[in-house]
Amino acid sequence: MAWRKKTKKIPVGDGWWREGEKPLSEDRTIRPFVVETSEEMIQDLYQRIGQTRFTESLEDGRFHYGFNSAYLKKVAKYWRHEFDWEKQVRVLNKYPHFKTNIEGLDVHFIHVKPVQRAGQKVLPLMMVHGWPGSFYEFYKILPLLTETEGDFVFEVICPSIPGYGYSEAPHTQGFTCLDAARIFHKLMDRLDFSDYYVQGGDWGAFITCSMALMKPECIRGLHLNMVNAKAGGALSIISLLVGRYLPFLVGFTREDVCRIYPFMQKNVYKILRESGYMHIQATKPDTAGCGLNNSPVGLAAYILEKFSTWTDYKNRDLEDGGLERKFSLDDLLTNIMIYWTTGSIIPSMRFYKENMGANFQKTMDNTTKIHVPTGLAAFPHELLHCPRVWARSRFTDIRSYTYMPRGGHFAAFEEPVLLAQDLLQFVKKVESKRPK
Repeated sequence: MAWRKKTKKIPVGDGWWREGEKPLSEDRTIRPFVVETSEEMIQDLYQRIGQTRFTESLEDGRFHYGFNSAYLKKVAKYWRHEFDWEKQVRVLNKYPHFKTNIEGLDVHFIHVKPVQRAGQKVLPLMMVHGWPGSFYEFYKILPLLTETEGDFVFEVICPSIPGYGYSEAPHTQGFTCLDAARIFHKLMDRLDFSDYYVQGGDWGAFITCSMALMKPECIRGLHLNMVNAKAGGALSIISLLVGRYLPFLVGFTREDVCRIYPFMQKNVYKILRESGYMHIQATKPDTAGCGLNNSPVGLAAYILEKFSTWTDYKNRDLEDGGLERKFSLDDLLTNIMIYWTTGSIIPSMRFYKENMGANFQKTMDNTTKIHVPTGLAAFPHELLHCPRVWARSRFTDIRSYTYMPRGGHFAAFEEPVLLAQDLLQFVKKVESKRPK
């Protein structure tokens, strides 16, 4: 295909993330893995929950100061007396888990093979999570992708980013999105996939974009629910100045105008309020992480607050942060338990420092053009909205751009049906144009 010939690739490189020298040969064994628990771990958790010191919330503070302490007490009580971790472990083990050693790290992933009907084509798909999520975000969308009735069905691989959940954390400095992208390409190669679809949001969007830049010949299509693109400096300023009043002149739709303006409130002020965690994690993650790694209730408050305001910014006006409007406490606490039982909160936070360091423009690139077929799902409550006209400045082959009717940052977790529908229609468009 023409785009494959002119695509500018980024170097694949190589890595070794343990102490000492890299061995001459690498163990390519893929080992089954089972999530386990123990009574000792559960009792330690209960003891720590019981020793939590709560600070009284300010009158009418709701979620404006962060996680509301009154509601946090309810979450802690449910966690201690009603949440059944052993049951949730069985839920986690519903799908096959594996580990394989790549670049010195044991990389965890789930591999879900489809229920294939007669005449259906099986398409490999990798779905990559972000922070503070995990592979568990995809559990509700997996049946919608692996049990379809159309012309194709997906074989889905959901890895854990190294340093997250059951994937081993890097032991040396410098592990970025580019390294995760390379490792995930190696994982797919190890599973004997030569070309595949990739899907992601949050860090998963950065990683899958890097995969498309690194080995475009391997990417059948790229689907994102968080768009990393921006127009050139002067163009973006002109667009913002003119777009509210004459949107058609700069390529904005009415929906773009609704999502972008008033600009200061929906972009600048909002990001200032929501990015405090990022400054901490991009500078001194180990300091804050020490407390989070020792207090389960503190960890829950830190993570669940993101599932409140990143799902809908207006949730900060509610006493319970709106958490149970879209999620169950069982699902939310299962994600927390993945961080807690693996002690992975600190390495997951370090990922920000590694990506936002000296090579920030390289690792957090949102300008280098991507030429693979691309599908973009624009959810209304995503942290920032990227109009299609801006997205075209980076993605040269947009096959679908959908204004999703509802949903926020954690699309697969919050709106699995909507995300699955958009992914399926995108892939259908791509497959229909591929040579037979």
